[in-house]
Formats: sequence, C-alpha cells, structure tokens
Amino acid sequence: MYRTPPELSPTNALPRPADLTEAGPASLSEIHRSVAIPTGASWLRRLLAFVGPGYMVAVGYMDPGNWATAIAGGSAFGYTLLSIALLSSLMAMLLQAICARIGIATGRDLAQLCRERFPRWAAIPLWLMAETAICATDLAEVIGTAIALQLLFGLPLLEGVILTVLDTLLILWLQHKGMRWLEAFVMGLIALIAVCFIGQVVLADPAWGAVLRGYLPSASIVTNSTQLYLALGILGATVMPHNLYLHTAIVQSRDTGQDIAAKREAIRFAGIDSTVALVIALLINSSILITAAAAFHVRGQTEVAEIGQAHALLAPLLGASAPILFAVALLACGLNSTVTATIAGQVVMEGFLRIRLPPALRRLITRGIAIVPAVIVTWLYGESGTAQLLVLSQVVLSLQLPFAVIPLMMFAGDRARMGALATPRWQIALGWASAALILVLNVLLLKDFF
Repeated sequence: MYRTPPELSPTNALPRPADLTEAGPASLSEIHRSVAIPTGASWLRRLLAFVGPGYMVAVGYMDPGNWATAIAGGSAFGYTLLSIALLSSLMAMLLQAICARIGIATGRDLAQLCRERFPRWAAIPLWLMAETAICATDLAEVIGTAIALQLLFGLPLLEGVILTVLDTLLILWLQHKGMRWLEAFVMGLIALIAVCFIGQVVLADPAWGAVLRGYLPSASIVTNSTQLYLALGILGATVMPHNLYLHTAIVQSRDTGQDIAAKREAIRFAGIDSTVALVIALLINSSILITAAAAFHVRGQTEVAEIGQAHALLAPLLGASAPILFAVALLACGLNSTVTATIAGQVVMEGFLRIRLPPALRRLITRGIAIVPAVIVTWLYGESGTAQLLVLSQVVLSLQLPFAVIPLMMFAGDRARMGALATPRWQIALGWASAALILVLNVLLLKDFF
C-alpha cells in the first residue's frame, strides 16, 4: 500500500526543485516561501520570523467545540480533569512538532504526501475523511459563532447561523493581504480570548492549591465512568485532524534555505513556535475548565453542560461583566477557527486532488455544507438541538482523527524520505503511542455515544 522511495543519503535527502515540479505544485502557492527570513540577524530576530504558524494551529485547540467538554468537566468534577487537558496538550505539542518537521524536511504537506505515496484506492477515502473533518469543524464554528451573537446581541440562533456566511468576506480580505496579516489577525484574537478568560478566572477566584493538584492524575478518572467519559471527550476533541494537514503546509510559508543546516534551524524554530502557542492554548482551555469549576462546581451546580446555560449562570454568580467576557471570547474563537479551517480546506483539496478553487467558492462550499444541518436543527429543535449537534460534530472529528494521525506517523518514521532530517526515535515512539491512545479512546467514546 505504501510506496517507499529509494534510499537517500544525508547529502541528497532533501527534494530538489525539479522533484517538486514533477510531484506537483507547492502547497498554498500564493503564500509559499512568502515570508522572508533575515540573514545575519540575531537568534531572536530569526526566531520571530518563524512565529505565526503555531498560533494558527493553536486555534483548533480552543475552538467552540472544545468548550462544552471543558464546561461539563469543570462543573461536574471541579479541577480533576485538568490533568487530562494537560495530557492532551502534550500529545498535541508532539504531533504538531512532527508536522512542522515533515513539512520543512520534505517540502510537501500531509495531503500531498498521502496522494503521492498511497495508491488511489487509499488516498481518495483519506481525502473524503479529511473533508468530512473540516466540515465538522466548520459546523462547530457556525454553531459557536451563532451562540456568541445571540449572547452578545440577542440575535436569534437561526439568524446568527445564516449570518455566519458573511465571514467569507473577512477571509478573502485577509488572504489578499498576505500570510503575515492572517497570522496577526489570529494572534490578536488569541490575545483577546486570553484577556477575557484571565478576567473570568480573576472574578471566579479559584482555590489555587486545588487548581495545581488538578494537573496531577487522579485514579477517579478511571474508576468513575462519568469522569472517564468526559476525559475521553476532552482527549478526543483536542487534537484536530485538519490541524495536521494545515501545519505541514503553512510552515512552508517561510523562505528558508535549502541546505541541511538551514532546514534544521527552521525545524527548531517552528517547533518552538508551535509549542509556545499550544502552551497558551492549554492555559486558555484550562481557564474554561477552572472558571466552570470555581463558578459552578463549588456552588453545587454540577450539571452545567451547555454553553448558553453556562453563560446564563455566570452573571448571578460572578457579576455582570463575566458573561460579557465569556461571549466575547466565544465569538473570537469562532472567527479565529473560521480562518484556519478555510485554509486547511484549501490544503486538503489542492494536496489530494490538485484542484485549485477560487477562495470565495471554496469557502462558500464548506460553509454551505455546515450551515444546512445547523439551519435545519435550529429551525426544528432550537437551542437544545444545536447543543447536541455541537457534541455530534466533535464525535465526527474523533472518528476521523486516526486517519490523519496514522499516515502522519508513517511519513514521520520514513527515514529514507526524511534523510538527514529524520524524526528522532523518541518522538516516533511517543507519536505512535499517542496514535494508539487516540485510537483506543475514540473507539470507547464512539461506543458510549452510540
């Protein structure tokens, strides 16, 4: 099934430009190698030139789909499930570092590698699954953004769902401005989200000793079936399939040198970028859970599981500013996730099919697929239906995840292809262990769901 290339020596391990031409166009050609790296500059200036892709990836780890599990976990079990948030973030840091290495070392993104290295009968189903994951991600963003608009402006959910089509204009404008504008927009919204949750945590005034103890594993997570279910939800909804495709592509936006030393430096800086960004994502996700634990669990509100329900309870418990901060952060998460899901869809379609659609058409297709079920469910069942649809979108993502992680680890372990930039063996071992854990947990999650 997997086509192994001829053995390569360390000196010729990197693909030449001619090789890339034969294999197909570069990933995201409009931004490929568009960000200059200063030569002869200080270490810090060179590092800053690589800062950006990691934050675009980190958005997927704090999207509206993650909020429900964090709120439910915090309200039901206090700070106990912080250890699961930490574990899932560590897995994400490892997998995204591997993505950056593959993109820089091979000059190909994950979708292109799947097309080139797997037979057609395997590559086409992988493409369909990747597209399904992106549509499920977009569905969560549609619902999350609509809920945020309702909480902030009183807009009916159905109107909010339809209004999300307009974010296409924002995406087109940002893509026209260039990669650095996209990254600046995403990083600015992440900063806004962080400020909002810092404010909520301060208002909630948690017991910090209990918070720190929550990051230590607890036996009750395994022995208590409800805790285990929520833990599976946090783990299963954290690592997003589309992020693996996205990261392998956008790291190639940097105009790095083609020699081994330059690519080693690029891999190191890209790893720092994604790790720091994911630490920030961990802190934001932890803040959601901490706020739910401090605001609800300690006051006996242990069955808060929906975003709208949590928002309604914040004002009487923490004051009038808390629900505003909550809704602003939710809207920022929805807008941010929209940007990255759109680019991931472009990566997947170009990589698997070598089809380039105008960005507006691509965005409208993806958003249209997401809006149809959201409109139908909102029309028929209202808020309770959209909450269930949000959970369903996360289950769909969990189902798709192994079909992105396993090919990623196969390419990461291909030492012939990676040559002198081969993935360290300890990363390979931990990566496969993470893939196995994700697979087992997703099977258990789906079993419980059905």
